[in-house]
Amino acid sequence: MLDKTGFKRQRFEDIYASMEEKAREVFGDNVKTSERSPLGLILRIFAWILARLWQTAESVYYSGYINTAEGTSLDRLGPFVGVSRLIEQHAVGMVILTGTPGYIVQAGFRLAAGDIYFETVDQVVIQTDGRVKAAIRAVTAGQTGNVAAGIITEIVNPNADVLSVTNPAATNGGREKETDTEFRERFSLSVSAGGAATVDSIRGALLSVPGIRAATVIENASSEVMDGRSPKSFEAYVLGGSPNEIGRAIFSKKAAGIESVGEQVVTVTDLGGNPHEVRFSYAPTIQLEVRVAVAVTSSFPIDGAGRIKTAIIRYIGGEDVDGQVYSGLSMGEDVILSRMTAAVFTVPGVEDVSTELSLDGGETWLQHNIAIERQQVAQADAERIQVNMQ
Repeated sequence: MLDKTGFKRQRFEDIYASMEEKAREVFGDNVKTSERSPLGLILRIFAWILARLWQTAESVYYSGYINTAEGTSLDRLGPFVGVSRLIEQHAVGMVILTGTPGYIVQAGFRLAAGDIYFETVDQVVIQTDGRVKAAIRAVTAGQTGNVAAGIITEIVNPNADVLSVTNPAATNGGREKETDTEFRERFSLSVSAGGAATVDSIRGALLSVPGIRAATVIENASSEVMDGRSPKSFEAYVLGGSPNEIGRAIFSKKAAGIESVGEQVVTVTDLGGNPHEVRFSYAPTIQLEVRVAVAVTSSFPIDGAGRIKTAIIRYIGGEDVDGQVYSGLSMGEDVILSRMTAAVFTVPGVEDVSTELSLDGGETWLQHNIAIERQQVAQADAERIQVNMQ
């Protein structure tokens, strides 16, 4: 039934009761509708079929709302606010190849870090000093391609003119397909992206950039220099994302003649082919150490400690033990100890919890909320979380 209060699905019991009542009305009160009677069997079969149809109707109804839609239905709501689900991303980075000067290394040249494979993006020529930098991309999309510096050292197909390879910096940008929960959060944060020349529209555009997990925009609307920002300017702080894509997102929303400031600078070309300098800053991350003491019951699962870590990371934000990265708290959002404790209680079998936080690598432990500045973002990776059973 659909009325002003919303959709209410008819259950099997409701459908059967109404069908049985109608049967007695038509055939008389003495008609047999027991489970073994022919009419009773027919009524129950049709009631079951109709109950399934009601379930389908309910799913169709709720597929139109962001908080209840799932999968493809959720994806189809994204264009209404100008966002789409983030698909799997390939990790990217840079390597240094050494070999014969003048040798041309073709695009697609395969490299590896164990069983994780990479390939060069463009054709490069080894310079006179026997070295050349080459952009690389992970062959397989996902977080497995995010490897540490100095790990990519193998040449998959040996070549006499290419002697060695190494990556001076970690590769990054690899991610799994965005989950329904993550997409809903970004959908809610991106509802202002349809406008332009406002703080909210710039932030919304930034949150639509693949790889960005948090963003904030601080403006100086005064005629004086404030906190290092020139008059009538703004500074965008972001966590993650490619510099060029960030620059394009800012340029697409900022007002003409308003200066962007920040530590990073990229050049963006407008439709007329004119170059523009766009500045922004990567957000300082506040790395937290977390220590949790839990009292558990017999229903506590075998992997309970891992679930506790995941619950904490989902709340604060950071990288889980399986490499999954969670957005967690927004930029400038304080770490509330009671909310983190509540997240731990979502794990079955947890009876009591004591939580502590550290800002100095475990030297000093605190049992109070952590204040985060507007341009900062809190993070807590799995390796920084201790779970002690009592």
